[in-house]
Amino acid sequence: MSAPTPLLIATGNPHKVEEIAAVLGELGIACEGLDDLDHDYPEPEEHGETFEANARIKATAYAAMTGRICLADDSGLEIDALDGKPGVHSARYAADRFAPDADRAHRDAANNALVIEQLERVSGAHRTARFVCALCIATPRGDILAEVRGTFEGRIGEPGEDRIPRGLNGFGYDPLFLIAPDYQRTSAELEPDAKNRVSHRGQALRRLAESVKEGKLDALRSA
Repeated sequence: MSAPTPLLIATGNPHKVEEIAAVLGELGIACEGLDDLDHDYPEPEEHGETFEANARIKATAYAAMTGRICLADDSGLEIDALDGKPGVHSARYAADRFAPDADRAHRDAANNALVIEQLERVSGAHRTARFVCALCIATPRGDILAEVRGTFEGRIGEPGEDRIPRGLNGFGYDPLFLIAPDYQRTSAELEPDAKNRVSHRGQALRRLAESVKEGKLDALRSA
């Protein structure tokens, strides 16, 4: 009997694939990312105004292109003092500061620097923020099998007092994000297992996992 086709995770970000695979793997669901495929697929235009809309766009587009059941994630950082920015533009918030083909490390550094600059005159109590993750699973026919959301509360640290950025784990804005309620550690200082237990993506995945356990997503087991 042949092994089931892995669930396709619609991202080229290996960190996201690892986080998702760590949770779903415990349920017997194998996962692989776009970088594991032998074909380069064009990125769909993410024109949605919400994380949920963009996750749906990516899931349905990649499922149709690959003929595979596909899970897409759209996530980012919402900062209250910046009226919810960078929001759905989190990945390319400082796009005018890096080349279109810049690697992830350069993009992350530029995005983080811009956030720090924009919050320069904002005191700690008003630097509240949250990570948001929306997950969507779609079939090649365009059917939506599941949509879930998770959030991770905290605040953006201050470079002097909080010594941010700090932490070697995680990616993106993790080194800036102090975790509520004690604000002692950044998200980048959490070990992967600990982060999966509390993060926005971890919360969304647990909600997805509950649906799998309840048999609501049996299609994934033969995806």
